This record gives sequence, C-alpha cells and structure tokens, in this order.
Amino acid sequence: MYDSDSKGISYTAGFFMTITFTIASVILAAALSTQLWQAITGTPYSSEALMNPAYGSAAKLTQIITAVVGFLLPAIFTANMLSRRPFQLLGFARGVTPSLTGLVIFIMASAMLVSGALSWFTDLIPIPGDWKVTFDKLEEAYQKQVEVIVTLDTPVDFIIALFIMAFLPALCEEALFRGGLQNFLTRSTRSPWLSIVVVSLIFSAFHFSWYGFLSRFFLGVVLGYIFQYSGRLWLSIIAHFFNNALAVTLLYIAKQKGKPLEQAMNEGADSYWGIFALPVVVVLFMIFRNLILKQEDGAR
Repeated sequence: MYDSDSKGISYTAGFFMTITFTIASVILAAALSTQLWQAITGTPYSSEALMNPAYGSAAKLTQIITAVVGFLLPAIFTANMLSRRPFQLLGFARGVTPSLTGLVIFIMASAMLVSGALSWFTDLIPIPGDWKVTFDKLEEAYQKQVEVIVTLDTPVDFIIALFIMAFLPALCEEALFRGGLQNFLTRSTRSPWLSIVVVSLIFSAFHFSWYGFLSRFFLGVVLGYIFQYSGRLWLSIIAHFFNNALAVTLLYIAKQKGKPLEQAMNEGADSYWGIFALPVVVVLFMIFRNLILKQEDGAR
C-alpha cells in the first residue's frame, strides 16, 4: 500500500520501528522527567515522590513529558521516515464534520456501557492471591498518582485536568496506537481486523491494569474501527477525549459535592447490564460506515 509520498521503507518495518522508537522515547521521557523533577522539587524522582501532593505541579509536568515525548514523538518520527507527508500518513490531514463528530460520541458513549460490563465480568474472574495483591497495588498506585495530578478544587483545576488527563492522552495515544501502529500494521498485513485486535491488545496491556484490561481492549477495538472506517485520526482522538473527559467531569462533580477523590474513583457504576449496549454499538458503526461512504462518494 505504497503511494507517491512513500520513502520506500516498508510498513512492516515501520510497525517495528515505531515500537522500538517508543521504548527509546519512554526511556528518554523518564530521564527528562527525572532531571526536571529534581530541578523543581530538589528531591529524587521516585514512585513515592509522585504520590506526594506537595509535588503536584512537578507531577503534572512529568505527565505531559511522558505523553508528548513517549508517545506522540515516536509516531511522528516514524511517519516522517516512511512518508514525505507524515501527518497525512498518520491521519491528521483529513477533516471531520459535525455529523461524524456527533456519531462517534454516541458510539463511544454506548461503548463505555459495554466497557463497564466487561469490567464487572473481569472482577468475577478468579485469580491467584499473590496476583491479586500485585494488581491491587498497581491500581492503588495509579489512583494516588491521579489524586496528585487532578486536584479539581476550582474550575481552573478542572480545565487543567481536562488538558492533562483527557486531551493530551487522547491526542498522543491515538497518534501512536491508531495513526501509527494500527495504520502501519494494516498497510503491511492488509488485514484491518487483525491489526485492530493486535494493537488493541498492546494498547490495553500498556496501561498495566488487570481490572481494566478487557474494558480497555474493547475500547481500543472501538477506537480502531473508528479510525479504520474513516481514516480520520481526529475522530479517534475526539472519541478517546470524550471517554477521558467524562471521567474527569464526573470526578469534578463528585469533588464539588464534597466527596474525596479516592472515594469518587472507587464508586464505579459498572454493571453487567451494559453488555446489552453492544448491539447499539454495532448498529451505530453500520450507520457510521454508511455515512463515511456517502460523504466520500459526494466528494468525488
């Protein structure tokens, strides 16, 4: 699936280059974060320090560095090596319409119900006791880091949280996983569904959460098909942002009602009833695909 802008490097190579560059970039981001953390706080950079509310500003900065350097830059760098028009290759160049935007929001809203059901079912899966201890510690550490980064005491805090915890992850992760890895693997294998499944597994595993593995995998598949059907990375970013922003907004509302963030994050609304939203997701995707085809036919 080469085009006139290709620089001659295969997309198979591009897929593995992206993985390699991402590993290197994550290491680089950690090194940069360490230096900046010590310069700002005067204390060593550690997982314990990241959970200290006194270092909230430094924690926000490291979150931004990790997202941009660790995820966005590898995708752009690889795309630049593969194509003379890297942003077009990643899917940034194609615009969106209000109808498509509204539809992907409805798709994601329905998918979030299914995702909640998958989280509910995951809690029922028996696991060894030592595994559970490890998984619980990972969840606890993540929640404490979120509490440090997301204060949500004022409207300004809410806006900052939307940028750091909703928009930036949506932009950087979609550029890497959908615009980069899925895109390159699809062009290499000519098998969109295989690429979506493989990259969604990587996407979910990257978050290091057993309890959220199935739900994130499913959301990764949804985001993957949004990109596959449309070729518009901004639509995947919008859907991802909606998912993140809704979570941040619910935390903000809970915090304004006087609930501690820890309590608000643990008050899940997951229910097995959400699985019945799966047919809705399928129907909405059929409408979405038809709308894409109609718009593309009209543009010819």
